[in-house]
Amino acid sequence: MNILVTGGAGFIGSNFLNLMVPRHPEHHWINVDSLTYAANLANLAGIADRPNYALERVDITEREAVRQLFERTTPAVVVHFAAESHVDRSIHAPSAFIETNITGTFNLLEEFRALPKDQAKLFHHVSTDEVYGSLGATGLFTEQTPYDPSSPYSASKAASDHLVRAYHRTYKLPTKLTNCSNNYGPYQFPEKLIPLMILNALEGKPLPVYGRGENVRDWLYVDDHCEAIWAVMEKGVLGETYNIGGRNEKKNLDVVHAIIRLVSEEKGVPIKPLQDLIKYVEDRPGHDLRYAIDPTKVMREIGFSPKENFETGLRKTVRWYLDNESWVTQVRSGAYRDWIAKNYDER
Repeated sequence: MNILVTGGAGFIGSNFLNLMVPRHPEHHWINVDSLTYAANLANLAGIADRPNYALERVDITEREAVRQLFERTTPAVVVHFAAESHVDRSIHAPSAFIETNITGTFNLLEEFRALPKDQAKLFHHVSTDEVYGSLGATGLFTEQTPYDPSSPYSASKAASDHLVRAYHRTYKLPTKLTNCSNNYGPYQFPEKLIPLMILNALEGKPLPVYGRGENVRDWLYVDDHCEAIWAVMEKGVLGETYNIGGRNEKKNLDVVHAIIRLVSEEKGVPIKPLQDLIKYVEDRPGHDLRYAIDPTKVMREIGFSPKENFETGLRKTVRWYLDNESWVTQVRSGAYRDWIAKNYDER
């Protein structure tokens, strides 16, 4: 079976492929990625030469390119990770989020709809808890929580979720949808909170914290998320939505202090100078106070539960960034972009 994985050179997509390609040699995995700034083929070095893996450099915002992709690859399954995902970028430059997250999803759905009905097995859409907006001090997001997005990013993801559900209801497309809490782990681009704090702490740079660091997020180790997606793909009900969370609510400031403790321990350096690097900065517009997912449905109906708690997952993450200095150097210097340009842009 041919499985298209969009955004497979990004953070979550590459972790998903690294897990699934070796585990499922019976499937042919096609990584569809336009190789934008957050995509890094070094993430996939371990599977790049496997006979059941291939890369297709395609921009999903280009309808004709997507049509030709489907003709070439004849997929039975689409796993849709591709998205512009950084909230701060969406505030400063929202147009790319509208194009990729809404138009890109529409293009994929239309081409999936054009497949022969006996060929199209599943369109699995990967989304975020940010579509639900902000919680107060209590409560949890469930699959019935009304959408209330706050940023251009979350609004664009909400729109893509609605498109997927509409295509299931109107055209009877076989779809499933998952909304996840904040992911962390290997290969995450350093604009995100956890890798940014790890790398800045290692380099003695300021640790910028929005407001007073009181915003709360539910953290999910990326491998656990990928396992949950595959479990939903295998066992979930068509047309249904499943919320995937780690039950690890943490204030942003507490996350930063946890990273400081681990970096101090791993590198054998005093904690106090690292704590002094914390710098409170002006809060971003529309910053949601708290996210927290109720994963009861996916645990009860699919049998999924995360293997990592926040402490074990964060320790693995810090250790990965310490052990992969060359990856970090290439990303931060932009050298990986030069490699992509040489091997793809100039062809």
